[in-house]
Amino acid sequence: MSDKIKNLKNHGRETYAVYYGDEFVLKRPLPTFNDVAKNAWLAKQHATKKIIDEIRSVGNPLYNVPAMKFVNDDEYQILEERAPGEPLTPSVYARLTRRQQFEIINSLASFLVDMNELKPIGDLEHHKISHELKFSRLDNFIENKMSIWFTTAEIKQMAHIRDQIGTFEYDTRLAWSHADLNSGNVLYDTLSSKLSFIDFAEASYKYIYRDIFAPLQIELDIYKRVYETYCQLHDKRLYTMPGLKNENLREIMKYRIMVVWLRRFIKAADDLRVTPASQKGINNNMEKVFFMRRQMQNFINLEQQFSK
Repeated sequence: MSDKIKNLKNHGRETYAVYYGDEFVLKRPLPTFNDVAKNAWLAKQHATKKIIDEIRSVGNPLYNVPAMKFVNDDEYQILEERAPGEPLTPSVYARLTRRQQFEIINSLASFLVDMNELKPIGDLEHHKISHELKFSRLDNFIENKMSIWFTTAEIKQMAHIRDQIGTFEYDTRLAWSHADLNSGNVLYDTLSSKLSFIDFAEASYKYIYRDIFAPLQIELDIYKRVYETYCQLHDKRLYTMPGLKNENLREIMKYRIMVVWLRRFIKAADDLRVTPASQKGINNNMEKVFFMRRQMQNFINLEQQFSK
């Protein structure tokens, strides 16, 4: 066993992975946590274990949810099954066969349906999509700081996007959701063709399109195919879903993609320093600005795509 034990860096914002074996991973709260923080960490692990046990009880063979074997309150530790494979990044997905890609889309849609239908679905209600963003930070950056690094034309572009997303509303429902579907939390094993979902700490009721048009599907450019499969699989007696040609749905798709990219834009903006104290800070600013310009180009491409 000793050759399989490795000390690791932080595993997320709150957890330290002590070692990996062939099948399990042992995790503890960060060693800097005081007793209050450690007990809060334990409470979150118990809640997460309940969520994992519930989705595992569905028993769908099309995907894998690794079990949390136990939570040890006395030692402040948890033991989880290790998910096989590697994060499902665009480069990994591009290397797969068309059959494997089809299976991933089917497995992903099946998981989304099972999560959404695990608990009661909410009634239709009006949702303002800007409530999902740190909108005041975006507004403050555009009005007060953006001119330090960006051109007048770029500021106008982002002001237009801010105004668009700030007023967009749509009818939707609350549904039980994973709420953190990105390539780091979805692993694919090419040997077994198994798709695994991990990290259920953020699972809660979210508006139904959030997981369907999540960062993972957007990065892999499979969100339309996942949506189509989802519509085929979900229980139509519980709720209806519009077809892909529906104009309201097209608007929802566009703005859901914008939310994903705007979150990254806002995070990068928060990391910018007006007066960097070192060359490292200057380089960090340059990297962030370059990244933000790429996101802005994405917005232009998105507008062109959905105007067709």
